[in-house]
Amino acid sequence: MAPHQAPSREELDALRQRYRAERERRVRPDGAAQYQAPEAEFGYYAADPYAGEAVEREPLRDTVDVAVVGGGFGGILAGARMRQRGVESLRIVETGGDFGGTWYWNRYPGIHCDIESHVYLPMLDETGYVPEWKYAPGEEIRRHAVRVARKSDLYRDALFSTSVTSLTWDEDSETWTVTTDRGDAFRATYVVTSTGTLSTPKLPGIPGIQDFKGHTFHTSRWDYAYTGGTPDGGMTGLADKRVGVVGTGATGIQAIPMLAEDAAHVYVFQRTPSTVDVRANRRTTARDVGADREGWARERRDNYLRIVSGEPADRDLVADRWTESADLLEKLLPSFRRQEDREAFEAAYEAADAAKMNELRARVEETVTDPDTAERLKPWYRYACKRPAFSDKYYPAFNRDNVTLVDTADTHGIERVTETGVVVGDVSYDLDCLIFATGFSVGTSGVLSGKLPVHGRGGTQLLHAWAQQGPRTLHGFTGNGFPNLIQMGSLQNASSVNFTHILDEQAIHAAALVAAAEAAGALVEPSRETEDAWLAVLAEGAPDHEWFHAECTPGYYNREGRGRPNGPTAYPHGAHAFHQLLAQWREESIGEILRPRTPAREG
Repeated sequence: MAPHQAPSREELDALRQRYRAERERRVRPDGAAQYQAPEAEFGYYAADPYAGEAVEREPLRDTVDVAVVGGGFGGILAGARMRQRGVESLRIVETGGDFGGTWYWNRYPGIHCDIESHVYLPMLDETGYVPEWKYAPGEEIRRHAVRVARKSDLYRDALFSTSVTSLTWDEDSETWTVTTDRGDAFRATYVVTSTGTLSTPKLPGIPGIQDFKGHTFHTSRWDYAYTGGTPDGGMTGLADKRVGVVGTGATGIQAIPMLAEDAAHVYVFQRTPSTVDVRANRRTTARDVGADREGWARERRDNYLRIVSGEPADRDLVADRWTESADLLEKLLPSFRRQEDREAFEAAYEAADAAKMNELRARVEETVTDPDTAERLKPWYRYACKRPAFSDKYYPAFNRDNVTLVDTADTHGIERVTETGVVVGDVSYDLDCLIFATGFSVGTSGVLSGKLPVHGRGGTQLLHAWAQQGPRTLHGFTGNGFPNLIQMGSLQNASSVNFTHILDEQAIHAAALVAAAEAAGALVEPSRETEDAWLAVLAEGAPDHEWFHAECTPGYYNREGRGRPNGPTAYPHGAHAFHQLLAQWREESIGEILRPRTPAREG
């Protein structure tokens, strides 16, 4: 079947069979347990290579109005929107040595964002900044995070190189006690958690990984002291080195071409190839994006969100491969679209999916000169099974004599690591350096992983309560029994491929909750009935996508092949509609979750 051509029934049947066969080559019985945390003897994989030695200070025992846990874009935006609401007593606690979150940790060669910078970078209207590239490099993004933090005066009382270890509600003072690994035990009237899902490195549990005598690190803690160079390349330390890279997701796709230019030889260990579409990055001007108009950035990102959420828009302002393929994101992101004839919709959806995937496989053939290598780089699964990737340099890297693709699908990954290298299919690959481009533990923030225990009214631990009855929130932010605790993230609200937009809307909502509570002298806490009503909204419209993800190639979207169960986990009608719902609720119903404080607290 030619690219863009509608497939016949026979061709679709053949594709389904190929997809099933390729899936079975990669599914592992241990599922997500194939990965291990960077702890104990592997703790050095998560160490901070950028902060230097932590500054000595006395433990804090003071009180602030608002404590924000996490200094990535979520925490920065929460702080910025709180400042706009007049909050002066505010403290952000961040594990890293500075603001930036993912963009503080990720500084690997070639790093760029895959979302257009003019919609990804938040608060462009407020800061007056216009990105230099359509897809910004990591350092530009990190500097913008710092720019927003400085403009909002968030450094004043921030705690860096510090991790929150517990949150405990004190009934008498009606405040939260925040403890940290630096001995702090300060109080906060409100706590906002934005611990993120892209900060803790994920390591494969390969037998013998601890035996390797060469150099090794994770891409989110890139060791430039060893490689030399910068994110722009020039890694002279690798000129005589044999480098192995484990992982071919978004990180590997950006780092591998850079390594290919500088290392003596690069071995790419691939279990599942990504889809790699056109990037077409280029410099941009303010005129290109209409930055001469007030509110231009909000208009652009709202337009983008509407399109990737499946809603109609008069025009496509971003016009890239994300928006071009927006209809195929229906299984990845719940949208408002509901078809009366679901069977006809699924048939058309599958046909469009097949045409797109054939286009992407054809791109491999057109670019990679060696037929065997090209065949192994082809993705055989549905488009929404894995997050799409974009690069114009990845496939050409495999035309170089110093790059070898090692397909690990038939062995379900690397078999073992030895003192000298890696073994796949009884073939040993000797290496000087082994780099893990295996991503982050997605969806396991401190609160949800249990590493940050939260004790609410009566000492009830949040995760214990949820284990018995399932997660319970209103809009994903607040919960009964946990007053003045506001959680940011993707649970029971809405998400999108442009997550900074989601975080900014959440920050606006969090700041509004605090402002309303302060104005009323009240606590923020929904009732059980309010939670029940929200859970009913989520359940009523929850799409049936379980069957789709059960058939996908293994990855973090489907718990490494274990499936992605249906349930009230996300707002089912899309992020744009969710933001409208929140705005209307703040206008009409915010008072329903405000509880009177005790007289002693008010005094």
